Amino acid sequence: MTIQQVIDQAALRQTAELYAQGADRRDKKLWADILTDDCVLEGPGFTLSGRDAVLTSLDVLATMYTATQHRIHNQTVTITGDTALGETYCTADHISQQDGRKESLSWAIRYQDQWRREDGVWRFCDRKLLLDWEERRAL
Repeated sequence: MTIQQVIDQAALRQTAELYAQGADRRDKKLWADILTDDCVLEGPGFTLSGRDAVLTSLDVLATMYTATQHRIHNQTVTITGDTALGETYCTADHISQQDGRKESLSWAIRYQDQWRREDGVWRFCDRKLLLDWEERRAL
């Protein structure tokens, strides 16, 4: 493995970590920095095409949940020039409150990721959220 491959792998992992941080903070600027203009985000029951559409999903998160916490786990990547393919594991906890009751919804996620390097910066161009299982519990 070359030094450049190690650097690229670290940068790709950082995009996943920044994506998680941006989701939890509802930070559109942070997400805009790590998404291509033509990025696609897919998940159970939804497909969003284009950076602006993907950014609106942060508004949906804010209305559905009082807080979220995404934790990035293992990641595998294959880099070919200025493109990369990979899989990123994540656990995402979503806290909601209804009728004075709090609930935690925990998702076991595998993202099928595609990145493109633009002007020296790795950005997501496609993310598919695969939900392996979920768990709900009262808080």
